[in-house]
Amino acid sequence: MIRLESHAIAWEMTEPFTISRGSISRAEGVLVTLTDDNGARGRGESYGLNYEGETPASIVAQIESVRQHISAGVIREELLQLLPFGGARCALDFALWDLEAKQTGVPAWRRAGLSAWQPLTSAFTIGLRSRAALEATVARCADYPVLKIKVNADAPMDTLRAVRKLAPCPRLIVDPNQSWTMAQLREYAPACKELGVVLLEQPLAVDSDSGLLGYTSPVPLCADELIHTRADLPKAMGKYQMINIKLDKAGGLTEALHLARAARAAGFELMVGCMWGSSLAMAPAMIVGQLCSIVDLDGPLLQKTDWPDAIHYELGRMSLPKATLWG
Repeated sequence: MIRLESHAIAWEMTEPFTISRGSISRAEGVLVTLTDDNGARGRGESYGLNYEGETPASIVAQIESVRQHISAGVIREELLQLLPFGGARCALDFALWDLEAKQTGVPAWRRAGLSAWQPLTSAFTIGLRSRAALEATVARCADYPVLKIKVNADAPMDTLRAVRKLAPCPRLIVDPNQSWTMAQLREYAPACKELGVVLLEQPLAVDSDSGLLGYTSPVPLCADELIHTRADLPKAMGKYQMINIKLDKAGGLTEALHLARAARAAGFELMVGCMWGSSLAMAPAMIVGQLCSIVDLDGPLLQKTDWPDAIHYELGRMSLPKATLWG
């Protein structure tokens, strides 16, 4: 018998986090705890997909809808059939991985079939802000090896030139969050290349990217909101060179690993990302990160506090999660 607890949680951000779709000051998600009859406990945390209308309340409601299955001892692969992609399945899946690790003594990364478990280096994300605030933030972060810059359609190249002037060394990822048109992409991509941008993440709206067929971008293009699970991969064929795997989107680590391996087999490069969230949400994503060439798991750096035994960051370099945290 498995005892299930789920409730909403929230973390205060260090500052409002703004992208082209809006701004948040609190990272609001759901924590799931699963406990077996012997006292072994697994935890999972997810933030869902706000752009799909998910909220902590809707995630908890979905979790409650499968309570009987969880209590009876559902396995992770069965969970893929019980719930759709998104926050509820993600939080439950994470908790099942953690519970299995506690019950068996086999760490989650080994159960995932990895041959090694290495620290990762994450990008640091800089959201939309005024020019003065942008310059102050970039000056503080110029020593990070990778910076991810959020832009919109309002003078993005001015933003990127200002970033590059203050931070000449980091690799730059640029994320318009679907705010550009095809004409803007054609205009901006060559200038991005000149500024040393290594990746453009979801520049076009997911329902308006047909113009990418036959287009060769000077900077590799990464699909983000377009791809949730492996079933979505055909949507990216012939348009994108990389897939951003976010475990909240995929609905957990189990599907994220399926997606990663299917995407690699289809010839895509891989990136692992996050919505936001604490170290408890980043730890499972570090398993997927072992398969990726770009890592964007800086959620804990964007909030004021974290769990005990949190992942340690040093200029984006992430320590491996402690067993007391997850997995």
